Amino acid sequence: MSRNILITGGAGFIGSNAVRHFVNKYPHYKIVNLDALTYAGNLANLKDIEGRDNYEFVKMDICDFEAVSTLIRDKKIDGIIHLAAESHVDRSIADPFTFARTNIMGTLSLLQAAKNYWQPMGWISESGAGCKFYHISTDEVYGTLSPEEPEVLFTEDTPYSPHSPYSASKASSDHFVRAFHDTYGMPTVITNCSNNYGPNQFPEKLIPLFINNIVERKPLPVYGKGENIRDWLYVADHVEAMDLVFHKGESGRTYNIGGMNERTNIELVKALIQTTDRLLGRQEGEDLGLIHFVTDRPGHDARYAIDSSRLREELGWKPAVSFNEGLEKTVRWYLDNKEWLEQVTSGEYAEYYEKMYSNR
Repeated sequence: MSRNILITGGAGFIGSNAVRHFVNKYPHYKIVNLDALTYAGNLANLKDIEGRDNYEFVKMDICDFEAVSTLIRDKKIDGIIHLAAESHVDRSIADPFTFARTNIMGTLSLLQAAKNYWQPMGWISESGAGCKFYHISTDEVYGTLSPEEPEVLFTEDTPYSPHSPYSASKASSDHFVRAFHDTYGMPTVITNCSNNYGPNQFPEKLIPLFINNIVERKPLPVYGKGENIRDWLYVADHVEAMDLVFHKGESGRTYNIGGMNERTNIELVKALIQTTDRLLGRQEGEDLGLIHFVTDRPGHDARYAIDSSRLREELGWKPAVSFNEGLEKTVRWYLDNKEWLEQVTSGEYAEYYEKMYSNR
């Protein structure tokens, strides 16, 4: 069956991994990558598929309702995988308006544009066989868990309790997706995932930032005492789960995606140091002295941990990459792609693609 799939935020970290996966695995699909190319969007992530017949990139802001509506209609889009989002908690604390605009209004723009096209086409049905709107969210909407109760995990029934402007904006977008399903019968699915890591992640995020700092022997600032706990999900495992949910997920359903790799931040940082030092030929752990503790950020959740049993039992997914294997792959990728990292940290990549698309 041929499909016309719109993937939003496809030049970002998770998005570029998803776009490549769908382009390569489904040559009979047409994959349209929509991205505004803000600071974290980098088309260099997708150079290897630029010329594919079943791939097209469109520079567009998801908040531009008229443009999005025209695109969905002209490209006959029957499936949307929605990843476009502002996603950095510290940035949300400094500028909550941008997060509300993109994450809430942008999602609403896509939902309304899709409904306006799909409804007259007769594609909206109880089975959801004709089309699908798949919204990728975060475990941060659930709030925080107690480190003293390791047996307690986030489930799909955990009440929402966001503590940052970022998580509040994602919680709101989740509610809009559910509202469109309940009100208009839109075939929707939502996934809430844990912290992703792997190749092509923008270096403001903890793992790529600290790998770069270790290489350059710069300080490694750790919030509080480094006791906050996160569940880490290798991006390729996440993309495999996304594939399953898009094709087989039940309409109106939510699925949690977790890596089952809980680590305190200080454990993660020490593992990064040991792995990076070893791969650089340094004495393992010699850069532990780069760690220094800084004032904790406001509203810093203590622990995130995902129960993925619904996804496992209903769709047969489980992570294939262990934490140690994933960390090794990730560190190797950044060490082997220094040019990519230099272009991103310097802003050179953004200037190149800005010039390319300003002439169109």
